[in-house]
Amino acid sequence: MTTRRSFLKHTGGSLALASVSPALSLANSPETRGNSGDDLFKLGMAGFTFVNFKLDQALEMMRKTDVHYLCIKDFHLPYASTADEIAAFHEKLKQSGVTGYAVGPIYMKTKQEIDNGFDYAKRVGVNLMVGIPNPEDLPYIDKKVKEYNIRYAIHNHGPDIPLFPSATSVYTAVKDLDPRIGLCFDMGHDKRFGDDPIADLEKYAKRIFDIHLKNVTAASKEGKTCELGRGVIDIPAFVSMLRKIKYDGSCSLEYEKDMKDPLAGIAESVGYFKGVCDTSKPGKRKA
Repeated sequence: MTTRRSFLKHTGGSLALASVSPALSLANSPETRGNSGDDLFKLGMAGFTFVNFKLDQALEMMRKTDVHYLCIKDFHLPYASTADEIAAFHEKLKQSGVTGYAVGPIYMKTKQEIDNGFDYAKRVGVNLMVGIPNPEDLPYIDKKVKEYNIRYAIHNHGPDIPLFPSATSVYTAVKDLDPRIGLCFDMGHDKRFGDDPIADLEKYAKRIFDIHLKNVTAASKEGKTCELGRGVIDIPAFVSMLRKIKYDGSCSLEYEKDMKDPLAGIAESVGYFKGVCDTSKPGKRKA
């Protein structure tokens, strides 16, 4: 209830953006405004949210919900894209007030796929790649990180597959490697695995480079993605922990419910997160 007023304010504002001009959207770009109602957190979208949509449609949903950071997926920018195609892609994002801050997740089953992934990230011009490698290839990842100076964040996938199911499994595998190798922390999958994403956020803070922001219906394999304020993860407590660890990376909503018609759920989740961030600012007076 303490966030209800801000939630309504932010969701109303997000949905109202559906009727504003592109010029107003650009005026609210990351270069000219706060990120998520809070200078600390960069609220973005995980590209997989838009797997069923063309880039123009995805950017329109981001415009309507006032989100300005995107983790780029290959179905919007193919791995074999030319320099001109990459430049055109970034220009299209810029016209929507969006910054592509990372690429992935990318599954990498061979050293050739690892080589291709690092080359792709370099050509796209980002300094963060989300990947899922084979554990035995981590020494090679370590070598490529040193060569390219690109951070590599391993995505945890919960109880669905045995390959890096939890934040702990990722940290254990990378803790002795180059410090630019860390986690893309999927807090929902961490919860579905039976772990505590708030405790893990604190425990592995120095190795968390990206966050897939989501909530789930149950702390088990049966748990499904739901609107951010409706699940079993305590989002206000998670935001408080983000403040405690001074997290300065992106929190990218990965909304995997109603994936062919996700706008209402995205808008609700974005508004809720902005409301929580707004009302939990140090010194902010609660309603």
